[in-house]
Amino acid sequence: MSVRVAVIGLGYWGPNLVRNLAACDAVELVAACDRDAARRQSIARAYPGVATPSDAAAVFANPTIDAVVIATPTDSHYALAKAALEAGKHVWVEKPMTSSVEHAEDLVALADARGLTLMVDHTFVYHPAVTKIGDVIASGELGDVYYYDSVRINLGLFQPDVSVVWDLASHDVSIMEHVIPQTAVRVQATGARHAGASVESMAYLTIHYDGGAIGHCHVNWLAPTKVRLVMIGGSRKMVIYDDNDVTEKVRIYDKGVDVSSVEGAYAARVQYRTGDMYAPALARTEALASETAHFAACIREGATPKTDGHTGLRVVQILAAAERSIAEGGRAIDLPVTRPSTAARTG
Repeated sequence: MSVRVAVIGLGYWGPNLVRNLAACDAVELVAACDRDAARRQSIARAYPGVATPSDAAAVFANPTIDAVVIATPTDSHYALAKAALEAGKHVWVEKPMTSSVEHAEDLVALADARGLTLMVDHTFVYHPAVTKIGDVIASGELGDVYYYDSVRINLGLFQPDVSVVWDLASHDVSIMEHVIPQTAVRVQATGARHAGASVESMAYLTIHYDGGAIGHCHVNWLAPTKVRLVMIGGSRKMVIYDDNDVTEKVRIYDKGVDVSSVEGAYAARVQYRTGDMYAPALARTEALASETAHFAACIREGATPKTDGHTGLRVVQILAAAERSIAEGGRAIDLPVTRPSTAARTG
C-alpha cells in the first residue's frame, strides 16, 4: 500500500523532493503546498493529479495524507513539523531539523510519544559514496579513524535566515555522525561575516571525538570555485571523497605509517607505507531517490530511519555548539551526552 505524501515548500529544494516522490512506487504524491502562486502553477502543470493548496493547514487537516515533507526555510521547520506531528502525520523535514536545540528536542519527544516517523533530510548520508565509505570504515579496512577533514565551499547561495555553519557545515556534520564510530564530545569554531551579511559567511569547525578522532570542516559562501572534498585518515588506509569528480568520487589509498618500538630505544621508529590505490564501484542511484524509498519503507515497516529525529537533534546540538563557540571567540564547547536512537517501532 502506497504512503500518501504531501510536500510543503516549493522553493529551491522542494521541486527535487516532488520529482522523487512522484517517481517512487511506494509513494502516492497527494499535494504540493506553497504560498507562491507561480510555484504552485509550475507543479500543477508538471503533475496534473497533484493538489496544490496555498495553506499548510489544508495539508494537516486532510485525513488521507499519511506523511508530510517540509522544505521551507529553517526558522519555519519547528512550527510546521510540530503541527504535522500533532495532526498524526509522519514527517520528513529539510536539514537542519530546527534552528535551536530546544525545538529539536521537542520534535523528537513528540514523534516518540506518538509513535510517528521523524526523518531529517541529511541527503549525503544516502549518497552512494558516503554509503561506501561507511561500509569501508565499518569493515575495519581503514583501521581506527584518526581524522575527517573537509572543504565545502562555493560562491553563494547566501541564506537569509541561517549562517554558513547551519547551511553547509550541516552536511559534513551529518556525514561525520554517520561514518565515524566514535562520539563527538567537544566543538570549537571560528568564523567571519563578509559582504554585509548579518551571519557568518565562512567558518572553520573542529569536532573532537571520545576515541581520539578529530573532524574538521571549512565552509565558505565566498569562494571562487566550488569544492566538495573530504579526506578521512585511518590507522591502516586513507580515503578521499571528491564529490565533483564524475568518474572516481571515492579513492582508497593503502598509505599510512607503521610505528614500531624497540625496547630500550629512546623513540619509536616510524616507517611510511605507500601501497596501491583503488576506486570502488558506486551505485548509480540518486541519493534523494534512495532517501525517498527509505522514508516510505520506514513508515510501512515501523523502522527507524538512518537519519531519524535523534540523529537530527545531534547535528543541531553540534551546530549550536559551533555557533556558540564562534560567538565566544573560539572557546571549546562541551557537547551534551547523547542517548541512542529509538529502536524500531512495533505494530
